[in-house]
Amino acid sequence: MARGVRGPVSLRLRVRLLVLVIAPCPQPVGAASLLPTTISAMSKQLSFKLVLLGESAVGKSSLVLRFVKDQFDDYRESTIGAAFLTQIVTLDDGSTIKFEIWDTAGQERYKSLAPMYYRNANCAVVVYDITQSASLDKARTWIRELQRQADPSIIIALCGNKSDLEARRQVTKEEAQKYAEEEGLLWTETSAKSGEGVTEIFNTIARKLPTSPPPGARGATTSASRAAPGANGAPRGVDLNKQPNAAGGGDACNC
Repeated sequence: MARGVRGPVSLRLRVRLLVLVIAPCPQPVGAASLLPTTISAMSKQLSFKLVLLGESAVGKSSLVLRFVKDQFDDYRESTIGAAFLTQIVTLDDGSTIKFEIWDTAGQERYKSLAPMYYRNANCAVVVYDITQSASLDKARTWIRELQRQADPSIIIALCGNKSDLEARRQVTKEEAQKYAEEEGLLWTETSAKSGEGVTEIFNTIARKLPTSPPPGARGATTSASRAAPGANGAPRGVDLNKQPNAAGGGDACNC
């Protein structure tokens, strides 16, 4: 008889337990907008392939390390083959750009591998050392190769690194700027050691990229587009070291 009584009681407990499990939990204040906001933010993120090119020892890896981790290593070894890193840039409109960065080796024996890394690249940073005039000649060679073989819409930035070594300068700003103007490149000088101008060059590139994904970019599309004039997607001869004026120049940065 005792077993007969426990049966219905046990059944009622199970029913109550089932109701408790199925019943929805009360939603915290503000939680209703959390999911749509998250989805909206995710829908604005695009991934773009960026490649770094330049002579060995100009500081390509140091630039990337400063940009991605805000670190500098005086004794960093030369890259073998290529290194891959990522970094996200948030734009003024709230959308985000994810850079998929290929840091290539500058040694001559790895030159034949370069096309594998700049193929389908959306943007390129070609680096030279302001204390080594030969490195600018090498940068010109890389730029000619990109212009011939890379995607026609690729954004190319010419970057003079080691601006902290002004006393040892061999490449004048005027020479590099004139070349950039002739070729329609973004141009600036940076110091991976001090961090000067590093974030600015990548942010400027990010602002030049289209918000609707071109071939090679991955991510959800958005309605706007930041298509820019010029053969490589940048205004012709943009000097990132110039101060923006009152009438415009919002894309310039003081690097």
